[in-house]
Amino acid sequence: MTKMIRKTALAAVSAGALTLAATSANAQANLTGETSSPGNSPHLMMLHLADVAAREGVADIQVQEGQTATNSIVNVAEGKSDMVTAPTILHFLLEAGRGPFSSIGEDGAALAANVRAIAPYNAGAYGLIAPVSSGITSFEDLKDKTVWNGPPRGAALTMGRQTILFGSGGFKDGEDYKGFQTNWGQLNSVLVDGSADAVMVPITSPSDRVVTMLSTGDVNIISIPKDIFESEAMQKFLSAPGNAPVEIPEADLGYGADSGVTLISEDGVFRSPGVPFATLVRAGLDFDTVKSLTATYIASLDELKQRAPYGGTVNFDVLDQRATGFCGGLSLKYHPGAVAAWEEAGYDVPDCAEAE
Repeated sequence: MTKMIRKTALAAVSAGALTLAATSANAQANLTGETSSPGNSPHLMMLHLADVAAREGVADIQVQEGQTATNSIVNVAEGKSDMVTAPTILHFLLEAGRGPFSSIGEDGAALAANVRAIAPYNAGAYGLIAPVSSGITSFEDLKDKTVWNGPPRGAALTMGRQTILFGSGGFKDGEDYKGFQTNWGQLNSVLVDGSADAVMVPITSPSDRVVTMLSTGDVNIISIPKDIFESEAMQKFLSAPGNAPVEIPEADLGYGADSGVTLISEDGVFRSPGVPFATLVRAGLDFDTVKSLTATYIASLDELKQRAPYGGTVNFDVLDQRATGFCGGLSLKYHPGAVAAWEEAGYDVPDCAEAE
């Protein structure tokens, strides 16, 4: 079985700034990065990148984990940090000065222009998961229930609410169900302490979050009904900036027949909005550094996929426009150094995602 990087594996590292592989004396650059809490693909990607970049003498990356991407992308845009793992929807919202960036307003466009992508992937798909003991087997069963649907602010909360809205046919937080929010660091407690009847959260295939909930009993994963997923309104939503469709056959979810995990779906396919992410850097980061960093990442993709059971299912090596959520209404572009690295490695970077 492949080995998953877990928080326990990082026990020797403080929850604050982590300096990875600092013994690499030949590193060409000292960079700073921000990422989420352990247990998901963005955190895995950043820690892996820092590891291989130091090992290959490309850069020493000081990583802060457990950060909120909404704040981190602004730090990168303002030049306070060099890179961040973030959902691509944040770039769209920052540019428009909307949602969690409403206080920034029109200044958001200039900030967003300071951000470029180096590598896309996803954080799985938004999954409605609930203990079997809750009796919840459909989105409609969320009526009058308490549902953890994200951190107190940010893109994840917005997406969690929207996914429930579509899946249920119109349920609204605070009206039809009670939305419950905590920071990411408290999510593991929520998964097991009974404070929420159900959880709407990004899950990979398989997912540490599902496994954590399993410690209290069997778990249901509830798919968005096929007719809703294929509706014109839902397809339009899935094509919006920062969104992407995910359809996974039950056999590919990563759980055995006797695992205690049940997929609730009319045809054995899990359907839900995907969570397109990218590792983003300052637009002003020099070409050679970004090219070397990206090339080192590409060369180590096979190693990265072996670091977690879900490593081969989150599109670490996929640049397809629809799968990554790039282009369309999303103006986010790849850094020229990253474009050069991907293309030299034989990948096609969508023209619409290349900076002019």
